[in-house]
Amino acid sequence: MSNLENFKLRSDLQKALRNAFYSAKFLEVATAVKIPAPAPEEYIESVPCQGGFLRTSPELAMKRMLCAGMERIFQFGPAFRAEESGRKHREEFTILEYYAAGWDYRQLAQFTSRMLVSAALEMFGKTQISYQGRVIDLWRHNFITVDEAFCKYAGKSVFEADADGSFDELMVLKVEPELGRDCPEFLIDYPANRASLSRLSKNDPRVAERWELYIRGMELGNAFGELTDAAEQRKRFAEALQFRAEQGMLAYPEATDFLEALERGMPESSGCAIGFDRLCMIFCDAYDIADVIFE
Repeated sequence: MSNLENFKLRSDLQKALRNAFYSAKFLEVATAVKIPAPAPEEYIESVPCQGGFLRTSPELAMKRMLCAGMERIFQFGPAFRAEESGRKHREEFTILEYYAAGWDYRQLAQFTSRMLVSAALEMFGKTQISYQGRVIDLWRHNFITVDEAFCKYAGKSVFEADADGSFDELMVLKVEPELGRDCPEFLIDYPANRASLSRLSKNDPRVAERWELYIRGMELGNAFGELTDAAEQRKRFAEALQFRAEQGMLAYPEATDFLEALERGMPESSGCAIGFDRLCMIFCDAYDIADVIFE
């Protein structure tokens, strides 16, 4: 398939996803790309820009919208992560981010699955698509906990891997390639220390309400049952800033506007960020992200 055909499919996909959001009564929003302070994530580096930073995602601004009373919101837009390049990465990429007040993280996963089904039906008239020689049935989806996936594919529990420092290596080499082989798969319930903006599970405090969406071993989306406790969020941000300082990463100012909004109160909610370019790769049957973006 030529790049020109891919660009048409990319436009069709964005339109179909918008229609799914509108049907579910979401409001499309836009937030600033240059921001004063990013969320201090431990393994993501932002791009400095004239006294501020280019956003790694619109997360903090959209959560302030939730605090202000908006209930269901989404946006497409640019995001930036320093020094990311490869078959599935670019320093600048398009992000699709959405939040729903009153939904838990599993409800958001179910909506995400329905959204993909709706897009496929609108674009192709069917829910089965082909990606790299394999049929993917979007009508179906699976849930697997991170611990179940590690035990099944890496031969040890996730808590062992987290404790002995092998988590990241095993995730990349053993676990991720096995996920979403025939249908979308939600990898859920991450160790608590790997979800700094997520609330802890009520059933198991060792894990957080976080999932990632995979198709054919490719991570497409990252979602949280959102943390609404302002004091706990301040504590986690402080720990992340300390980690970043110890690793010699960029120093960030405190995300004051977000933390103050959180102190005023944020409803129970869930949110997801999807790498739209990667999703385009799946729908266009493209092996390389360069085939679905214009550079």
